[in-house]
Parts: sequence; structure tokens; C-alpha cells
Amino acid sequence: MLDLKRREFIALVGGGGLTLAAKVRRARAQQSDKTPRVGYIRAGTPNNDPFRDAFVRGMRDLGYVEGRNIAFEFRNYGDDVDSIASHLSDLLQAKVDIIVAGGTAAVQAAQTATQSIPIVMGAVADPMGSGLITSLARPGGNTTGLTLQSAELTTKRLELLKEVMPQAVRIAILQQPGNPAHPMFIKEIEPSAKSLALTFRIFEAHGSEDFERNFALMREWPADAVCVLDDATFISYRTVMAEAATRQHLPLICGVREMANAGCLFSYSASLSDMWYRSATFVDKILKGAKPADLPVQQGTKFELVVNLRTAKTLGFQIPDQLLARADEVIE
Repeated sequence: MLDLKRREFIALVGGGGLTLAAKVRRARAQQSDKTPRVGYIRAGTPNNDPFRDAFVRGMRDLGYVEGRNIAFEFRNYGDDVDSIASHLSDLLQAKVDIIVAGGTAAVQAAQTATQSIPIVMGAVADPMGSGLITSLARPGGNTTGLTLQSAELTTKRLELLKEVMPQAVRIAILQQPGNPAHPMFIKEIEPSAKSLALTFRIFEAHGSEDFERNFALMREWPADAVCVLDDATFISYRTVMAEAATRQHLPLICGVREMANAGCLFSYSASLSDMWYRSATFVDKILKGAKPADLPVQQGTKFELVVNLRTAKTLGFQIPDQLLARADEVIE
């Protein structure tokens, strides 16, 4: 009887030891398999998001390959700004380690959704003026990334417009009312427009379905040209916008080159593709232990003037030779 109880005790201890060892091995495997998850949210759809590839390429060039040592959770909110919060809720449920957001509205919504998960701004206009960060050098909080300097660039585009259309006097401003940065742009535009002898009127487009109606109203005013304020949804639906403006015979003055490629008369801005590529460096640093509050916000460094001669010919405009000579790209 004693030997039997002894054997049962040894078997119990031995079995428990094996179970404990198995648990240790399982825990170590789970720890080593902890793949960082990066959430990505931007306007548009997967088919018309021009910057997702640039971001993924930046991550890949830093050694991050999806399915091997990184996992991505992509979300696009179309042109429905009101749906951003729902997409962010999905990202939080997916337990992402970092959120990469494009556009002021998306970053602002991300900050509302979480104060602990790091947020990287893919490209945002005036994050200080919008209250997203404390300063460029020390952004504070859980947010860092890149800024587009859109307010200053918008006034430069008006100057370029007067070179192309010296006779222009009425400018329509197309804004997205859900973009908290646009009131600041308009405030910057006022003195510049006055110095250039330009009268302007504000038109609001909530989504792509508003383009046709707005351009018809602009033509009725009548506007000589349209200054399109930088906005993630406008960029994503740039082709629909350009086609609607062409039907009203209205030249569009835009920001990023992707909009000139789609049919704007010209664009002038920092390269958004370059900025989205560079946003990967922020993700890399944060994954390696850096705090967003300590990572200085970077500005655009690669500026591009793109002129669309096809659009100019369609609308009957003559682009000055001196402007074409300064252009980084001429679309013929």
C-alpha cells in the first residue's frame, strides 16, 4: 500500500512538472509571437487611397514585412467624416499598438478615442493651430508625425494663380466643413486675397456628392477659378472633383501633385507621398521604445509645382512660359 501511494505521488509530481514546463514553453512562444499591430486610418477607399503604398513601402524599407514581423489594420472612411469614430473603435478592438492617421479630422478623432496609444500624423495641416500638439519640437501627449504647412502654401497658390490668370478677380474657396483646420486657412487667405485684388466666396462640400452642385453655384456667381483647400477627402475623390469642375469650365487650384494628375490646373505643395513614406520612421522609433511626446514633428521638405497642360488646353488657358520653366512636372 505504501509503495502504491509513493508511486501515485511521484506520478502526480512528474505530471505536474510536465504541465508546468509545457505552460512555460507556451508562454515563451506567445511572447515571441507578439507581432506589433499598426492601425492605419485615412479618407477614401483602398482603391483610391494614393498614400497607403508609400507608407507600407517606408515600413518595408525599415525591415518591417507584413506577415513576418508586423501586422497592419487598414481602415478607410470614404468621404464620411462622421464615420471616423466607428473605424477607430474597430482599431481599438483589434488591439493596435500604434495608430497612423491622415488628416486633421482623423487625428483629432484618434486623440478623442485614446490618450494612451501612440498616434502618428501621416500628414496634417497646422497641427499646432488645430490644438493637436503643443509644439513642433516637443509635441507632448501621445501624438507626433508630419505637418503640411497648408495655410502658408494656400496663399502661395493664389500668387501662382495671378501669374496664370492676371485677369482673375473672383475666387471660389472649396472647404470641407468637417475639417477643423479650414477656418484657419481662410483667415490666412483674407489678407493675401486683398493684396492680390481678389474677391472670394466660401463654398462647402461635405462629400463627393456635393461637388457637382457647388461647382454649378460657383459658375453662377461667377467664379474665375476655384481654390481647393487641402483635405484628405478632397484628395481621395480628386478625379470626381476634377471631372465635375471641368463640366462647369472651372479651373481648380490645388495642393498635392495627385490632384494635378487628376485634372487640377496646377498644384503646389510638399510631396504627400514623401511624407507618408517618412511617417514609417516614426512608427519604427515608437516600436523601439521612443515616446511620441519626445519626437519632434517634421515638416514637408520636398515641394513640387505640377502644371497640367491638358487641363489648360481643355479650359482654354495659356500657361506662361516662365511658370512652366519653374514647374517640377508638366503634364501634357
